[in-house]
Amino acid sequence: MSDNWVVRNLENALETWNDKLTEIWGLLTATPEEFKGGKIWNVILDINGALQVIGTALLVLFFVVGVMKTCGSFAEVKKPEHALRLFIRFALAKGAITYGLDLMLSLFKIVQGTISTIMNSAGFGQANETTMPQEMITAIENCDFFESIPLWAVTLIGSLLITVLSFIMIMTVYGRFFKLYMYTAIAPIPLSTFAGEPSQHVGRSFIKSYCAVCLEGAIIVLACVIFSLFAASPPQVDTTAPAVTMVWKYVGELIFNMLVLVGAVKTSERIVREMMGL
Repeated sequence: MSDNWVVRNLENALETWNDKLTEIWGLLTATPEEFKGGKIWNVILDINGALQVIGTALLVLFFVVGVMKTCGSFAEVKKPEHALRLFIRFALAKGAITYGLDLMLSLFKIVQGTISTIMNSAGFGQANETTMPQEMITAIENCDFFESIPLWAVTLIGSLLITVLSFIMIMTVYGRFFKLYMYTAIAPIPLSTFAGEPSQHVGRSFIKSYCAVCLEGAIIVLACVIFSLFAASPPQVDTTAPAVTMVWKYVGELIFNMLVLVGAVKTSERIVREMMGL
C-alpha cells in the first residue's frame, strides 16, 4: 500500500469493496445450514418443527372448509371418485407439511446448482479485485502538497460513495438469507392451505415466492460476474491529463460501474418476481 495519503484513502475504500464482494461470493455459494456456523439454522428447525403442530390443525380446518364449499351435499362426498380426490388432496397436504422442509431444501439445492453452473461457465472461482492503475498512483505521488488538496477532496467523496455502496450490496445479500430463514420457519402454515381447494392459491403463492427468493442468488451472481469482467478491464487512465482530472474521471467511471452492480443486486427480487409472474 502506498504511503501517499491520497492514494491510501482510495485504496482503503477499494479494499473494503473487494472484501465485501468476496464475502458476497462466499455467501451465494453457502447453504442455510452453513451460514454463521449453523446456529441460526438450528433455531429455524426448532421453529419449523413447533409450527408443524399448528399447520396440522389448520390442515384439518382448511380441508373441512374446502369440502363444505366444493361439495353441494353429503351424498356428493360419498361418491367414490369424489371421496378419493378429497383423500388424495388431504394426504398430499399432510405430506407437504411433514416433508415441506425437505422439499424446500431440494429446491434450494437446485438453485445452488444453477449458481455453480453460472460460476463455472463464466470461469470465475472468485470475484476479480478492483485495484488502482499504477499510472494513476504514480501521477498522484508526483503531486506537491497544494496539488494534493483537490485530489484529497475527490478521493474522499469517491471513497465515501464506494464504502456506502459496498455496505448496501452486502446488506441486500444478507437480506436474502433472512428471507430464506423466515420462509423456512413459517412454511407449515401456508403449506397447510393445500388441504382446501378454495385456499390452495395461498400455498402456490408461497412456493413461488420461496423459489423467487432462491433465484435471487442466481441474478446476483450474474451481476457480480458482469462486474468482475468490468473490473478485469478497468477504466482507461488518461496519462496526459492533470492528476485531478485523471482521478476524477477514473473514480467517476468506477463508481458508475459499482452503481450498476448495486442496482442490479437491489432489483434482483423484482426481476425474479417479474420472471415468475408474481
